[in-house]
Amino acid sequence: MDLFEVILSIHIGLGMICLLSGMVSMLAAKKKGRHTKWGEVYHGSYGALAATAIILAIWKWNEIAYLFYIAVFSYGLAIYGYVARKQKWKSWLQHHIRGMLGSYIGAVTALLVNIGDSIPLLNKLPDLSYWFLPTIIGSPLIYIVARRYRKTSSVLKKIPY
Repeated sequence: MDLFEVILSIHIGLGMICLLSGMVSMLAAKKKGRHTKWGEVYHGSYGALAATAIILAIWKWNEIAYLFYIAVFSYGLAIYGYVARKQKWKSWLQHHIRGMLGSYIGAVTALLVNIGDSIPLLNKLPDLSYWFLPTIIGSPLIYIVARRYRKTSSVLKKIPY
């Protein structure tokens, strides 16, 4: 196994951790505890995932340059959502939701672009659909979730962190 394959293996493992921890965090009750702990795992693994993606993309630029752009854009969304929460920006919750869910869409997009053609049923779709399907499905979900947690006194009581 050469160094590229080692980094790729680490990248794949981090991707699995990122996608699983993101899902657990999304499904957890929005309060200190499970949501915040898994959210920290998500953010940490996403940072390392983005770093390995950038390394891999630079290494084989002619073949996988797109990975660089997905990593930078998607992790940028994760930082945006993370910092909004940590610094308690005005309407931080809306920023947090959009950033974190947007970053998750980026991770799913990267996954589908790379292995979508080997997933039953999805492999019947044109390759270009792997680039757009996560956004087409995820964007309305971001809107619905953000609307559900719109800043009201009842929401602030629901979310004590």
